[in-house]
Amino acid sequence: MTDLMDHQVKENGNDDGRQGLARLHRPLAYCAAAMGLLAMTAVVGMAVDERTLLGEGVWLKPFKFAVSFGLYALTLAWMIGRTRAWRRTLRVLGTVTVVGFIAPEISIITFQAARGVRSHFNVSTTLDDVLVKAMGGAAYLGWGLTLVLGVLLMLQRRVDRPMAWAIPLGVFISLAGMSVGFLMTTPTPAQADALDAGGSPGILGAHTVGAPDGGPGMPLTGWASGAGDLRVAHFVGLHALQLVPLVAIGLGLLATRVPVLRDAAVRTALVVVAALGHATFAALLLWHARRGLAPLDPNPTSLVALTALAVAMGVSVLVILRLGVRRGRRLRGA
Repeated sequence: MTDLMDHQVKENGNDDGRQGLARLHRPLAYCAAAMGLLAMTAVVGMAVDERTLLGEGVWLKPFKFAVSFGLYALTLAWMIGRTRAWRRTLRVLGTVTVVGFIAPEISIITFQAARGVRSHFNVSTTLDDVLVKAMGGAAYLGWGLTLVLGVLLMLQRRVDRPMAWAIPLGVFISLAGMSVGFLMTTPTPAQADALDAGGSPGILGAHTVGAPDGGPGMPLTGWASGAGDLRVAHFVGLHALQLVPLVAIGLGLLATRVPVLRDAAVRTALVVVAALGHATFAALLLWHARRGLAPLDPNPTSLVALTALAVAMGVSVLVILRLGVRRGRRLRGA
């Protein structure tokens, strides 16, 4: 994302914040700004509109999706704005992402919220069914566009090594997180039985495992507090797109104060460990939810797995730093 930093600072020593903003991919940047406005509007809606849907305010879902899409759009705008190869192709793909993926998805979500009905899984009327299919088509398009954008971003030249690893790892973990959403479209056993019996259930798919959607939920997120919820792994995996490059950026900033981090090989190894840890954590959350366990359920097996992950990451970081210190001593001695 920004860690074209190393090469850009050398090449453009007088680069400032205004120039950085000017390099943002404009349609994606405007989209991110629009998502910010929508999020604020949804906050007002939650304050003045008392209607609820599945136990939560009707405007909570547009708020959550506006924030998520805003982060996604801003991240891609930043990445694309700092590319050198395939710039025209990337800019076209970025614009298509806004028009073909983000705009249809958030428009339908907001429209259905205004109507006070579900957007996802809702096939109860012809209109609802058409809108669900439109959202599904947009989601598949968004997945494909993100994949192509990730490949083209990965192949950019003149990017320092930590970010050269962070960008593709973040993108592909994010794609895996997106894919969790497709699991939610599978009919539940009760819905499948109704279909087999020739019925027409009004809802096809669910994000809750082990209980119907709309049960007790956690504050703000609305994630199920008494059953498994696939949205947790979906959220964590999806936002690797921001978090993994941010690790690379953070390590680059710390390198000015921590000598061992001045070695690009050390920062690269730490980025890889962070990415693998993030991916494993998202996979554990998915495994936890698929067993019908609530996000904060203190299941012993899950706790052992999480502890093992934390220990493995901690040991890996210590080993990398230790080897980095030894490498630095050898280089200075040479």
